[in-house]
Amino acid sequence: MNFIISGKNIDVTPSLKNTIESKLGKLERYFTPETEIIVTLSVEKERQKIEVTIPVKGSIIRSEQVSNDMYVSIDLVEEVIERQLRRYKNKLISKSQSSSGNDFQQEFIDSNEEGTDDEIKIVRTKRFGIKPMFAEDACIQMELLGHAFFVFYNAETDQVNVVYKRKDGSYGLIEPEFS
Repeated sequence: MNFIISGKNIDVTPSLKNTIESKLGKLERYFTPETEIIVTLSVEKERQKIEVTIPVKGSIIRSEQVSNDMYVSIDLVEEVIERQLRRYKNKLISKSQSSSGNDFQQEFIDSNEEGTDDEIKIVRTKRFGIKPMFAEDACIQMELLGHAFFVFYNAETDQVNVVYKRKDGSYGLIEPEFS
């Protein structure tokens, strides 16, 4: 696996680099040797954050963990990614990804290990009427409802979009892009 490690407001010391490669190196049993693991470390006040992104054919495996100690954040991110891989194994290796030419080790693909107890189960379906509105109006509606996101039909683009509240208090807009 190829590690691309960078830091924002933090020096990536040899000790940090070795810890990252050691902890995330445990994931090599899942991926081919050519797989890239992009790691970004950042520090803001007391927050020690690690972001790990692993682009694989047709998907992205990503985790972001924050704590007051970077080494704790590294431990947490490794556990989360491993759990994601076990949980989503069948989805990741779907018909669109034949076992040849993907980024996963053949042993991982062939193993009978199923998802863990925390498999996703949809327990409720909501249906609601959608009326065309502008993104700004959708943000207001989301705030009135007290939600973190809001699905709406965008009057400007004639597509279903999602607005969401970001951690910094600003808003984001998700627009579909069909490939």
